[in-house]
Amino acid sequence: MNRDDDPERKQDEESTPWEDAVERERQDAARDDDHGDEEKEEDKQESYLPSKAAAVHERLRVSGEKELERDAMALLWSAIAAGISMSASFMARGLFDAHLPDSDAGFLVGSIGYTFGFLIVILARQQLFTENTVTAVLPFMSHPSAANLWCLMRLWGVVLAGNIAGAGLAAFTFLHLPMFSPEVHESFLSLGHKVMENSPFEMFSKGIVAGWLIATMVWVMPSADQAKAWVILIMTYAVAIGEFPHIIVGASEILYLVFAGETSWADFLLRFGLPTLAGNIAGGTFIFALISHAQIRNDMDIQRQGRRGAWGFARKHDPRRR
Repeated sequence: MNRDDDPERKQDEESTPWEDAVERERQDAARDDDHGDEEKEEDKQESYLPSKAAAVHERLRVSGEKELERDAMALLWSAIAAGISMSASFMARGLFDAHLPDSDAGFLVGSIGYTFGFLIVILARQQLFTENTVTAVLPFMSHPSAANLWCLMRLWGVVLAGNIAGAGLAAFTFLHLPMFSPEVHESFLSLGHKVMENSPFEMFSKGIVAGWLIATMVWVMPSADQAKAWVILIMTYAVAIGEFPHIIVGASEILYLVFAGETSWADFLLRFGLPTLAGNIAGGTFIFALISHAQIRNDMDIQRQGRRGAWGFARKHDPRRR
């Protein structure tokens, strides 16, 4: 067969260096999934892509694409499970507070309970809204289009609704079933009242920090290897001791107040829900994800066009490239 008539070869010749690098990264990721070996994944990615930051970005973008393609009902059930699991943060913190002295030391120890729900949800790979503000938005940032925007809004809507439904179900169960002592019940109420001491603008402002810290956690997870649990614990512990509101953990806390008759649905939605949601999205998407995407955008353009970098250094070609 004539070399010019070979469609596979012609397609390879027409592809850009960036597309070739991304395709090789996909193939290596698939092989690693088959063999259960991720030890040198980042090193292999860097041999194809222009930087380690680009390799992390590409892994998260591919993960985001997979989430955007999932069936809505599968997303919903996973999100409901995540909302229930996140109530472990509310429960553990309430249990700690009920048995610890009301002091700075008691607060620091009790805040460890806040990390429990995040550990369960992330290690179990359940759908959590604040994770998806990073991974799912990268495909849209890489290829902005009306179709990708619709897929992103669909994912966010389904996951957020499922998370809040699961959190509300857990809060209702904690309140109405004989699970906890009166002291723990009072501790649960105290947690909710503490959150509601913030004004809507404070909810929004502090929510930005919470969204940023969760996004940072998601970004460093691909490089954490066996230390993923520690990354989750440290980042979410910082959210706890800073008392930065999180839309899903906070939903358990405030819905417990609603079901107990201590606050209204209007306060849940207007004073807590919408400001905290906006802050989490702003911190996780418009600050962290946008800046992290911008840092590798020029690398992407350079490799797509086969140009030299900013300082004139040519990237060494991969020997496997034809």
